[in-house]
Amino acid sequence: MREHGTGRTHLKWAALAAAGALALTACGGDADEEPSAPQGATASPGVQLPKLDGEKLQVAAVWTGPEQENFTKVLKEFEKRTGATVTFVPAQDPIVTFLGTKIAGGAPPDVALLPQVGALVSAVQNKWAQPVGPEAQAQLDKNYSAGWKSLGAVGGTQYGVYYKAANKSLIWYNAKAFEAAGVKPPTTWKELIAAADTLSASGTPAVSVAGADGWTLTDWFENIYLSQAGPEKYDRLAKHEIKWTDASVAQALTTLAELFGRKDFLAGGTSGALATEFPKSVTQTFTGGDRPAAAMVFEGDFVAVNIAQTEAKVGEDALVFPFPAVGAKAPVVSGGDVAVALKPSKGAQALLTFLASADAAQIQAREGGFVSPNKAVDPAAYPNDIQRNIAEALIAAGDDFRFDMSDQAPAAFGGTPGAGEWKALQDFLANPSDVAGTQAKLEADAAKAYGN
Repeated sequence: MREHGTGRTHLKWAALAAAGALALTACGGDADEEPSAPQGATASPGVQLPKLDGEKLQVAAVWTGPEQENFTKVLKEFEKRTGATVTFVPAQDPIVTFLGTKIAGGAPPDVALLPQVGALVSAVQNKWAQPVGPEAQAQLDKNYSAGWKSLGAVGGTQYGVYYKAANKSLIWYNAKAFEAAGVKPPTTWKELIAAADTLSASGTPAVSVAGADGWTLTDWFENIYLSQAGPEKYDRLAKHEIKWTDASVAQALTTLAELFGRKDFLAGGTSGALATEFPKSVTQTFTGGDRPAAAMVFEGDFVAVNIAQTEAKVGEDALVFPFPAVGAKAPVVSGGDVAVALKPSKGAQALLTFLASADAAQIQAREGGFVSPNKAVDPAAYPNDIQRNIAEALIAAGDDFRFDMSDQAPAAFGGTPGAGEWKALQDFLANPSDVAGTQAKLEADAAKAYGN
């Protein structure tokens, strides 16, 4: 699988850091405020959908837990409006392999939500994907910026609807742990390491790292690399136009080792980090009062979904700051999930139309831990100021953002558990001193996956 045909996959959310940074840490006591606007989709439908009485649809995604539960509420509304019956099918990573097995068995889902641009390209190249119909295209044209539409297109044809976006350049922190240690949110990498040292010395490990999930480690690397090496090199590495043995990669890994190489910084030490999956990395940061397992956890806006499984309140106990600047500018990396029809059915196209509307997005926005790239979503649908500010900054950024590097890569390199970039960075977490060995492994796997 080669690079992603549209030419618009390499953009940056520069506006998010500028527009949202102060608001992110300043949000206080209104985390539970009720949206003052009408309750969105269920109150006054804004998109017309066909009657699909008796039709059965399957929708596949890799979402689990609260994220799956919240999306199921969107599917229930679709059922209510159309008369169709929709079944959620839990998928496994890499989703391309999962879908390939389903399709080979003659039982593809009607719609799949793909977490990587590369997965969309594969679906098109494998002739699995159906172009979006005129109704869904009308919603896209009305509600989305050109950049987000382009991310869902391959070879000039629109195949996907970006239903969910993510800002993957946020560090969430336990307010009580920071207060107990006398630490303030850092703005530079040097300040982050100093804060980590102070936190760990106070008796609370600085960072909860989800090392069991390799995708979180790619996000750590990408934020450091984008800020340190700059956007031009980021774009070139994303396309494998420069090798992973490049000096810029060595510099980023060396920087990351300043954090990963300090066992006292990591919740549970190195072995604990390698055994920690993403949901636990969040929940253990926001339980235990002022002595949690860690004071900080890095990941996107969707962390709020997992915080909701604890007693901590976003905006009070759980606060957030932008990923610190490693180089001249703080990085902002985006991700997202794109819905694509795998069957040429009326029901599949109707669901794409619904997912491209503000009606669908507002349902999930109210549940928290969700950001939509849809310009028509009422900001009042978001449950607190932190989520609202992230969403508004995303919309304000327009087409100015950069997409997750590993999600742009062939799935064999950037999206497969136990292989490629995920495995190489897990090995690096286990042995952060082996920068050269990590680079050699990354380059060998990348060359094989990209075919160059």
